[in-house]
Amino acid sequence: MTAPLRAGEPIVVNVALGARGYDIVIGRGVLASLGQRIAALRPGARVAIVSDETVAHHCLPATQAALGALGAAAPVIVPPGEASKSFPVFERVCEALIEARIERGDLVVALGGGVVGDLAGFAAAVVRRGLDYVQVPTTLLAQVDSSVGGKTAIDSRHGKNLVGAFHQPVLVVADTALLDTLPAREFRAGYAEAAKYGLIGDAAFFAWLETNWREIFAGGPAREHAVAVSCRAKAQTVTRDERETGERALLNLGHTFGHAFEAAAGFSDRLLHGEAISLGMVCAFDFSIRRGLAPMADAERARHHLAAVGLPTHLSEVAGGLPNADRLMDLISQDKKVKRGKLTFILARGIGGAFIAPDVEPVEVRSFLEEKLAERC
Repeated sequence: MTAPLRAGEPIVVNVALGARGYDIVIGRGVLASLGQRIAALRPGARVAIVSDETVAHHCLPATQAALGALGAAAPVIVPPGEASKSFPVFERVCEALIEARIERGDLVVALGGGVVGDLAGFAAAVVRRGLDYVQVPTTLLAQVDSSVGGKTAIDSRHGKNLVGAFHQPVLVVADTALLDTLPAREFRAGYAEAAKYGLIGDAAFFAWLETNWREIFAGGPAREHAVAVSCRAKAQTVTRDERETGERALLNLGHTFGHAFEAAAGFSDRLLHGEAISLGMVCAFDFSIRRGLAPMADAERARHHLAAVGLPTHLSEVAGGLPNADRLMDLISQDKKVKRGKLTFILARGIGGAFIAPDVEPVEVRSFLEEKLAERC
């Protein structure tokens, strides 16, 4: 594990997709360079910002100032929260971009967390059959994960992210100073996705996180380092498997269980996405132990670290009720990794040893969920 770079030095990670490749620019204060970077990429382009009410309050003036003399349409502002990843809000964003006469040579700027990135990116993917867009992630979760890789989507009543498209951004500008205003709970939720990269395939990074997580939360140079390591891991995976036909599925460690828990909680503040992923990763390790794949010590180590930073690791920590195992199985059956009705899970042989497990028997998963729900009581 390399030492963090010194404070103030921007880190650039390239997503090497040939002509569709792009840079992820990471650092404290890099938002100020947004206009300059866009002008270099798309001279003369007009810009439309999509954001939510909360992010706009904190970040919109600085973003508009950074864009400077670039022609900017009126910003499109949506309500905060997962509920905005819906057909009605998606329609409103698309109509606003069309009404603003944003053309194919122009750019959409997604200013916000994962919800705004997914929503604005999907609108960019379909308006005028495809607009370029720039991700300006304002949450830790978006900076380490959702802003990179080109997955865009809205939710269906059947589950999360079921209507969408692969559409890569042309630039990601991750200003870690924007995370200073995040509520502690939101920051912790984003941290789950950073820990995920260590648990998937980088045991040394996970050990580094165990030692340095307090500095990440405090905003020191370790924050930029954690974001860069996470983005580098995702960029390498996306480069090898852009459309998730193989190893990119590994990035979904904890997501099959987690998305079911998130949907069961109504995509609400009862359970944030990163909190659901924390629970899902614990379940993935416990399920791996049940199948004789992973050592108990590694599962306990993962659970202990997630709990130490304040993330939920037990279903009893979910406020309110959860449905029974049958309903959770219905939600899991909508997972995008299901192939011809067969369940695919990301399991682990230990910390840093995640792998794709196809054809998992539903009856085995149902029994496991029944045990977890019983423990909750």
